[in-house]
Amino acid sequence: MIRVRAPFRISFFGGGIDFEEYYKEYGGAVLSTTIDKYCYITLRDLPPFYEYKSQFSYSRIERFNDPDELKHPLVRNALKILPHDHIQISYDADLPACSGLGTSSAFAVALLQGLHAKRGEYPDKAHLAAEAVSLERELCGEAGGVQDQYAAAFGGFNKITFSKESVNVNPLSMQEVQLQRLEENLLLVFTGFTRFSDLISDETKQNIPHNIQALKRMHQMVAEGEKLLAEGSLDDFGRLLGEGWKLKQSLSKNITNSVIDEVYEVALNNGALGGKLLGSGGGGFLLLYAPKNTHAAIRGALSEHQFVPFHFECSGAKLIYAN
Repeated sequence: MIRVRAPFRISFFGGGIDFEEYYKEYGGAVLSTTIDKYCYITLRDLPPFYEYKSQFSYSRIERFNDPDELKHPLVRNALKILPHDHIQISYDADLPACSGLGTSSAFAVALLQGLHAKRGEYPDKAHLAAEAVSLERELCGEAGGVQDQYAAAFGGFNKITFSKESVNVNPLSMQEVQLQRLEENLLLVFTGFTRFSDLISDETKQNIPHNIQALKRMHQMVAEGEKLLAEGSLDDFGRLLGEGWKLKQSLSKNITNSVIDEVYEVALNNGALGGKLLGSGGGGFLLLYAPKNTHAAIRGALSEHQFVPFHFECSGAKLIYAN
């Protein structure tokens, strides 16, 4: 039996400029961290006593003899890259999919690491991330950027830079006390609904030629956010999140809606200095920066919404059990 976990991520700045249509011409960067919320993949041999060879269990159960029979595109294509016979694969997660936390890419990274481990192979984090990008973007044809796969594979608080030639993951240098203060001032609130990101990601990608100036400004914010963290100017970092959120809304008409806008406005009126919707938009989790002494007021004003406590993590994708 093999059990693997990969973390979900929070992206502060740079979302939208990790599309190859942008960064291959202008370069790109994101500032993000992984958190202690994970997806888990368990793999084991399936005994040869059934009328089917293999099984994949998630929100449904798919039993199959050939990967082409699978409806789940990611698992179907992963098993073509790394074939296995008589295998049972199970998926679990701490938070719901399609919620803006890079859940799909964390799943891709964990699945690939598990399938490799089942074959006695242990690729490094860069290989896992690049393979997950290829799996999602090329083999499955899913729209989106390339930051999530690297965040899930490497883990930690990073500035990830993109160019035509390479992707580099650079751990952020911060004093532990500042990192703890930042963590304490962040709130993660569920908007109440999930969404499928492909439509929004595809629209965002199609709009890139019309949004170059906004994307360049979002690119600049990565360096500004990094500088503010280095200086310990955390409240200004929070305000910059709000500026970035306004810019992000200009990339696609489907990024926000009246429910999201209302939650954000209520948070600002009760002490939040800034924030943003995580992921491509349309639903999922809203990240808020608010001084710790305002959290009670924000939670009270948004009592119908669920807040998720979290901590930063630095392990990335990890093989947690192998027998």
